[in-house]
Amino acid sequence: MRVMIVGASTNREKFGNKAVRAYAGQGHVVLPVNPRAEFIEGIRCYQSIADVPGPIDRASLYLPPALGLEAVRELAARGDVSELWLNPGSESDELIGEARRLGLGPILACSIVAIGEDPH
Repeated sequence: MRVMIVGASTNREKFGNKAVRAYAGQGHVVLPVNPRAEFIEGIRCYQSIADVPGPIDRASLYLPPALGLEAVRELAARGDVSELWLNPGSESDELIGEARRLGLGPILACSIVAIGEDPH
């Protein structure tokens, strides 16, 4: 599976880093997005959502809702994202509504748990 981690982090304590490790550890193609990092856990990091080569099987969002709104719009504009996961803390009524309006059908759950890993 090709997994875009939006809000990937260099900080190993943050879920945006734990997700990178969990998916990579299971052999998925991980595509981290963070405008301030060149590599995360040894994986090339992309500066923007638009920079990530597609198609994307799963986009997993690890941003606060205020930043997530623009990210959701950028993901929808790509036209090649199969699933959007809004992890705990990334969702808001406004963000969920916008994702639905854009046809993304957001999944509100922890994407790390979804692949059988413990995020803690």
